[in-house]
Amino acid sequence: MRAVFEDLPVGNRQSINAFHYAEASFNTPWHFHPQHELTLIEESSGTKFIGDYVGTYAPGELVLLQGNLPHCWKNQPRTGRSRSTVIQWSPETYSRAPELDGVFQLLQAAAKGLLFDLRDVQSLRVEVHRLPTLPPAEQYLQLLSVLQQLTSCRWTSLSNSSFQQPISSGHGSRMQRIHRFVEQNFQRKVKLLEIAQEVHLSEQAFNRFFRKTMGRPFFSFLNEYRVNRASQLLIEKDWPVGRIAPACGFASLPFFHRQFKRFMGVTPLQYRKRHLS
Repeated sequence: MRAVFEDLPVGNRQSINAFHYAEASFNTPWHFHPQHELTLIEESSGTKFIGDYVGTYAPGELVLLQGNLPHCWKNQPRTGRSRSTVIQWSPETYSRAPELDGVFQLLQAAAKGLLFDLRDVQSLRVEVHRLPTLPPAEQYLQLLSVLQQLTSCRWTSLSNSSFQQPISSGHGSRMQRIHRFVEQNFQRKVKLLEIAQEVHLSEQAFNRFFRKTMGRPFFSFLNEYRVNRASQLLIEKDWPVGRIAPACGFASLPFFHRQFKRFMGVTPLQYRKRHLS
């Protein structure tokens, strides 16, 4: 499966591609397209990969991506049907005007991916969900209205790097295999040689490739993925921390605590208490 260019049905006759997605899982690989994208997650939870970012996702979140930013969502097994509303549009769809400066500034920031505050977009989620059902002219105006309202919402930037230039097909295919390998093997000890062999590179070449593409060493990325999986278990299960750590690939409980606080800013128990309250 190659995570490269996706050819969307957007062109001279249709500048907006809006649809509801509903399948057993989000099966689109790590991919990119020149169109901007607004994604509303409506059901299932799991891990999202946005540029060089890896983190959890949950129902209700709204993410804005500038064109050419590679991305994908991977749902957890047994988290229910995967449903989302996806809006994609060409950069030329809306002409730049002084009245739309806020919208274009928002789209510029979306080169790194934007996750909007759940409370700020609570009322907007209904409008986004309706977009695929509207006639073309109404859809055009409604999307502009949604984007304008988003300029007043708080957001968090996701990727450390922007990907304004398309990734190569070779890089995309390798990253897709790496994502799949991590997803299937994060619970156990992973050696650098085996992941390098997975993408047909030497260890040294793999190190260079991964640092250049993701901006950090592979094992930092792996631990970040493990912490995100652990954070989901802390909310979904009543397991003690001593059970969650090894279930997510951490052989040492003190190391798990250090890594969790590094990526989440709080201890595992503080995280559980915050989200369950």
